[in-house]
Amino acid sequence: MKVLITGTTQGIGKAIAELFLKEGHEVIGIDRQPAGIVHDNYTHHQCDVRDEANWPRVDGVNILINNAGTQNEDDIDINLKALIRLTERYGVQPAIKSVLHIGSASAHTGAEFPEYCASKGGVLAYTKNVAMRVAPYGATCNSLDPGGVLTPLNECVMNDPELWSQIMDETPLRRWATPEEIAQWAYFLTVVNGFCTGQSILVDGGEAINYHFVWKD
Repeated sequence: MKVLITGTTQGIGKAIAELFLKEGHEVIGIDRQPAGIVHDNYTHHQCDVRDEANWPRVDGVNILINNAGTQNEDDIDINLKALIRLTERYGVQPAIKSVLHIGSASAHTGAEFPEYCASKGGVLAYTKNVAMRVAPYGATCNSLDPGGVLTPLNECVMNDPELWSQIMDETPLRRWATPEEIAQWAYFLTVVNGFCTGQSILVDGGEAINYHFVWKD
């Protein structure tokens, strides 16, 4: 299948692209950084997701994965507005099989930078909107909302022993996901899945169900 993925030079996006390539799919990547993947079935387009004029001319996309995102840097424009425009261009059309938005656990909790939470919360609502509009094509649209993931963007806390200990205390599984684990979820939701749609799948190691119950011994 023809798969278009944004944000493919590192972290989750790169892991997703590599998994799809391993499984024999054609992958088109969009990222503002130079290509980080060399593969016969991979085509890289270096541009900012906000720069609509320079988006590639790609027809007949079967799977669209909106992964590109930022934290505390024009979050609404990059994480939400660009995602919407990309989906309207490449996702809502007859060849589509699946649209997947990479959201965030923060959309459910509100526990990060204000604009980041708002941008990811908007993705949740937009996911349901798209799911309704691609359903006539027999296609699905979901959001995959990770908690902590071991990516370069999170190294500032991963490399701080005190902060890392506090984070692990809030995560029942006491670890964060690898990008490859999130890629497996992305592959399942877009290739294997054909019925679940309009949903926001929270993958956070149990952080959202954690609570501190104080009572007398």
